[in-house]
Amino acid sequence: MPPPRIASLVPSLTELLVALGLAHCIVARTGFCIHPADAVRGIPKVGGTKDVNLAKLARIAPTHVLVNVDENRLDTVAAIRAFEPAPEVIVTHPLAPEDNLALIAQVLGHFGHIDGAQRRGDALAAALQHELQLTQPEDRAAQQVLYLIWRDPWMTVARDTYLSRMLARVNWHSLPEVQGGTSGAARYPALQGGETWLAQVQQVLLSSEPYAFAPAHIAEAQALCPQARVLLVDGELLSWYGPRAVPGLRYLRELAAGAAV
Repeated sequence: MPPPRIASLVPSLTELLVALGLAHCIVARTGFCIHPADAVRGIPKVGGTKDVNLAKLARIAPTHVLVNVDENRLDTVAAIRAFEPAPEVIVTHPLAPEDNLALIAQVLGHFGHIDGAQRRGDALAAALQHELQLTQPEDRAAQQVLYLIWRDPWMTVARDTYLSRMLARVNWHSLPEVQGGTSGAARYPALQGGETWLAQVQQVLLSSEPYAFAPAHIAEAQALCPQARVLLVDGELLSWYGPRAVPGLRYLRELAAGAAV
């Protein structure tokens, strides 16, 4: 049986495929699929997560395409399913750090027969389970947190996103206290800047992605929440699922320990 020809349209999933030893099966990626650099450098790019070059992807003729509910457009997925021949589209949607266990199992369900993939997946799942056990909200001081992913306008995350549930592992609760639903813009609410609940924020976390917050933005964020501590944080470690969740949970514990000092 020939090896699968996998197109990954999600950075976290590309990294997961490489961690499972499947880099040699990846025939297409997005321009945002940059990790691990040495493994992905030679893999053709087919645009971004939201603006996939469908004509180029069709010419590459993948047998499988990995997508995500949050990161890829529904019309993109529909167009890919209409390819001739049609690839198998693998839809992912992890909504919490613990969902990475099911994500690993889902990918192995398609590619676990390839030499070494199951063994690597089992090791990754064990490492993740260990970090999840160490990262629990009990005995940690509750914090009201504003996690900013964009400016002009300010944008944050709803309570039912992966990122918010990641923060909840250390008893950090994102504001506003809203649910965004399973997909769509409501998962990433925009702020006006005058919301009364901003006075309750104890920590403002400025993400390194998708907006590249830098030290120059700290004063602006401080003015938004005058009583809060403002931190620059690594957005990849906190929001990427797959193998990055393992160091991400360790990083989150370090942030929580620093806030408790």
